[in-house]
Amino acid sequence: MDAVHLIKATRHALAECESVEEIVAESWQVQALAGAIGSHLAACGPQSVRTEARGLGETGRQAWHAAVSSPAGPGEAPEARADRLSQIQDPECALSDLSALLAEAGVALVLVAVSAREEGLYWQCIEAIDAADESQDRVTGILRRLKTPEHGPAA
Repeated sequence: MDAVHLIKATRHALAECESVEEIVAESWQVQALAGAIGSHLAACGPQSVRTEARGLGETGRQAWHAAVSSPAGPGEAPEARADRLSQIQDPECALSDLSALLAEAGVALVLVAVSAREEGLYWQCIEAIDAADESQDRVTGILRRLKTPEHGPAA
């Protein structure tokens, strides 16, 4: 499945969340998707973005694995929607959409964190916010590289 379609599906799932637990779970789905997109671009993307993309892949995967293996996590690892990623037809569009999705997840997590009554939930939100911020920074770096001509300005 194309990255843009997966991002739209994840955005829809995040918007449909009805509970705090669902919001937190979907924020980790966003991280899994960021990791999958980063890994795909590291393997198949333009040479100029592969190093940055590898970092995004590692950040997203680490966040996903930390979330599903934490004591506060869902226990048995749920299926990552990102596992369905098979192509990125338009890297710039996919990264722009991913950037917006990471921002939306961050806002949702802040709202959950400020209303959290349990300390464990609060810290889980803070970890997810930090992961979203780090992924956001990496996406911004990749987008910047995509927009920069590889051989400098034309003479």
